[in-house]
Amino acid sequence: MTSPPPLSGIRVLELAGLAPGPFAGLLLADFGATVLRLDRATPKAHGPNPPPPTNDQLTRRKSSIAVDMRSPGGISFIKALIPHVDVLIDPFRPGVLEKLGLCPTTVLTAINPRLIVARMTGFRRDGKYANMAGHDINYIAVSGVLSMLGRAGEKPYAPGNVLGDFAGGGAVCFMGILLALIERLRTGRGQVVEANMVDGAAFLGTFPRLGRKSWSWGGERGRNVLDGGCPYYDTYETKDGGFMAVGSLEPQFFDALLKGLGITKSDLPGPREDPSTWKELAALFTRLFKEKTRAEWEKIFDGTDACCTPVLTQGDLEEQGYDQRPIVTLRDSPSLAIAANAGEEKDVGVRAAKGQGGGVEGEGWSEEGLSPGVGGEVMLEEWVGWKRGRQFEVERGGLVFKQGSKL
Repeated sequence: MTSPPPLSGIRVLELAGLAPGPFAGLLLADFGATVLRLDRATPKAHGPNPPPPTNDQLTRRKSSIAVDMRSPGGISFIKALIPHVDVLIDPFRPGVLEKLGLCPTTVLTAINPRLIVARMTGFRRDGKYANMAGHDINYIAVSGVLSMLGRAGEKPYAPGNVLGDFAGGGAVCFMGILLALIERLRTGRGQVVEANMVDGAAFLGTFPRLGRKSWSWGGERGRNVLDGGCPYYDTYETKDGGFMAVGSLEPQFFDALLKGLGITKSDLPGPREDPSTWKELAALFTRLFKEKTRAEWEKIFDGTDACCTPVLTQGDLEEQGYDQRPIVTLRDSPSLAIAANAGEEKDVGVRAAKGQGGGVEGEGWSEEGLSPGVGGEVMLEEWVGWKRGRQFEVERGGLVFKQGSKL
């Protein structure tokens, strides 16, 4: 029997930001939490013709309220709401909440001792970068990880903003929130969770960092086994401009690769374990993969243990109807579904992997975004029974708490 998602009943107030904070909120929402995004006050918010959606695309299952955090009325509204919140996500630079009179340790957790305040920064809160602006590339740069990414003889190459913003940032923040929720079950108290993308990315780089002291990652950038230096752990262009990914590290997998390529060990420039042969071996593989299309190589390697797969694009996956799934499978209390067809799956395990419920519009491939003030008043009524005109009013595009109102 399927149970509700594990975070059902958890209320999250997400202070609006971009990338890591919203991603943590998205993960919480996928696993059943109700997430209310707090946007800046703006004209038309909470009106019949709401403003355009913000640039935040990570809005699945979220609602919005608009509040002027620089006004006494807006701050009073937030303080009145805090007793009814389980998690608050703070995406701001160090000191911003304190300047607003919302210090987590002296104000927020005093109002609600069970509150978990998840603070997400780029740099550490201490050290010479603490008060500097930055982006993903800067955070992974000072973490030491960026220096290890890229081809031999070329400059370091940042992998989009996946490693810092989302893996080292949002996902790590999500993990911290879960740990704090577990601790709250034991103690009854919330706490402040501090995540930053420098430490998050650095920790994700544990394996290559330790590998520097061994054969696996002891060479210069781009000359090691897993960073593009090894010809049987690399990508190769095909006849039609596609690419195949090769990860044939173990001897038996390498043998299967050679069989699929139509060659034998006698055709190799030397022992594969000898790095001095890698340049010639890479040239051989490059020539061979260019002889067939990606589809032809797929037909050869599908179902084998050669560890050779196509490099599928996002467009490929969308066209093929690839179903977006939750980040992890819980067999008894699955996440909420992303794709609409999840409930039609007959296999119990696959159905759990796809998640429960009806899915979302866009099925994970597109998102219309969320306008400030949309859906938030409904959420406030569901959470705490608040209604406009009783507990709050709208002033200059933002909600303000009505002093003296009955909570």
